[in-house]
Amino acid sequence: MKKKILPVVIAIVLIIVIGGVSVGATLWNKYSYSKERADLSAYFNMSGEADVAIVLQDEMAEERAKLFDGVYYVDLNTVHKYFNQRFYEDKGEGLLLYTVPDDIIRTKIGSSEMTDQNGTRTLSYKPALYQGDVLYVALDYIKQYTNFSYEGFQEPDRLQIYTKWDDRQVAEIKKDTAVRILGGVKSEVLEDLNAGDKVILLEQMETWSKVKTMDSVIGYVENKRLQNIRVEMPIPVEDYEEPVYTSQTRQGKVNLGWHVVAGTAGNDTLDEVTANTKGLTVISPTWFKLNDNEGGFTSFATQSYVDKVHGMGMEVWGLVENIEYKDSIDMYQILSSTTTRAKLIDGLVNEALNYGLDGINVDFEQISADCGEHFIQFIRELSIPCRKNGLVLSIDNYVPMGGTDHYNRTEQGIVADYVIIMGYDEHYAGSREAGSVASINFVEEGIAQTVAQVPPEKVINAVPFYTRLWEERPKTDEELAEESDTEEFVPYVVSSKSYGMDASERVVSEHGAEKTWNDECGQYYAEYEADGNTYKMWLGEDEESIELKAALIREYNLAGIAGWKLGLERQDVWDVILRYVN
Repeated sequence: MKKKILPVVIAIVLIIVIGGVSVGATLWNKYSYSKERADLSAYFNMSGEADVAIVLQDEMAEERAKLFDGVYYVDLNTVHKYFNQRFYEDKGEGLLLYTVPDDIIRTKIGSSEMTDQNGTRTLSYKPALYQGDVLYVALDYIKQYTNFSYEGFQEPDRLQIYTKWDDRQVAEIKKDTAVRILGGVKSEVLEDLNAGDKVILLEQMETWSKVKTMDSVIGYVENKRLQNIRVEMPIPVEDYEEPVYTSQTRQGKVNLGWHVVAGTAGNDTLDEVTANTKGLTVISPTWFKLNDNEGGFTSFATQSYVDKVHGMGMEVWGLVENIEYKDSIDMYQILSSTTTRAKLIDGLVNEALNYGLDGINVDFEQISADCGEHFIQFIRELSIPCRKNGLVLSIDNYVPMGGTDHYNRTEQGIVADYVIIMGYDEHYAGSREAGSVASINFVEEGIAQTVAQVPPEKVINAVPFYTRLWEERPKTDEELAEESDTEEFVPYVVSSKSYGMDASERVVSEHGAEKTWNDECGQYYAEYEADGNTYKMWLGEDEESIELKAALIREYNLAGIAGWKLGLERQDVWDVILRYVN
């Protein structure tokens, strides 16, 4: 009997033992800590010998750095995105420029030399170099003009960069452990940590926390391995003191009028266009017109004009524009060349000083998006001699909508003295539909968007002294057949003609049209039929609509008002304007 029972007992014991071993193995596999190590090169997405990963603040950046001859570099787009937008590349002349209030610092790309107003000196590294078509700038060079910190680590090569220093949570490691790719004991190991090591606590969850090690590896550690959790205030980097761009703004409100001068003889109309004005503080004659691609321009300036305006108690801000000869000039070619910009700037400043002008007004219109960086560099560079010689620098701008961000009003508001918002041409000569030249909502939205970028004490609200008479002619059968399938189909042809204040009133009166006030536009509206066509006019501007626009000066605490153009306004308009600029 015993012989029969013993094998059964042994079998049962074996089954229990085997089961126990199996359960134990299962539990071990489930709860034991994996020692499998992650491939750090793959984790940091390394590619190429000079490739360097970037940890920006507490996150892996998409952008990469380069390590050439022991020096860290980042491409210019990364410089602009994270560090400093004032670094400027001149591809044609192979220059990297940096503009400060009183100087343009330059380095020849690929050389170790940099030049400023104190002369040329040689650095121990190359500030900028090309890799293919991509410009890379040394972090040490960027640090001369920007506050940030960086530290490099190896195996694999990576950079820790800080551009801001907010309070952060830190903790100490209680017991030797590992940082893992994900929360979980089976996740691959990124790095070993010893008891006492400090980590930055990025996100604390139920049993695991996301941390960053002191050598910038981001992963997960068990909460039970953390102790002494506390808030730490990093010491900010303040090696570079940002220069102050002093402004030459005027004490009172600016009341500016543009005087259109198409030739030297046009200066003789000064008395005529100012005869009915009141309280003007500045006249801006359209004197300087770009006429070639080498920085040349025509000038209609005369000393007698300047002397006369000064005798009337007003300033002269000579206007430079790019519209008169727009078919024969290339603004990209002019503004993208450092040599050409310098020639144009020297010419304008010399004219201003020779004739004793008080300022320069820049009216560069239809600047393309790809030319935006060159335009704002021109403004930076022009501001230097203007500041040095006491010349007021003002810039004319579109209302900030419809893809004009590349005019960079924020930078204009720093380096220039006044930013003028041309609050008109909401509907213009080429518009496909009739509408107001400057409805009150259009004007106010433009101002609100501008003062969000520019200090209001630098913003001038420009108003139109004209309106447009719109003609809507029904399309012919042939025109309808050609365009009936287009998405923007309209059944009539729209054209317009501009009129000054008195002339627009005469048009309405001669055709017996009734004026009705439109609250939405803040203007009177008139409409009539003639010769089978419909004619529409939004009577901006008159005293009532101008008052709504002038009131925005007080509401937004603006620097003043400007009017386009002298000679189109009624005398009574000046009484309205003076209520808001005096």
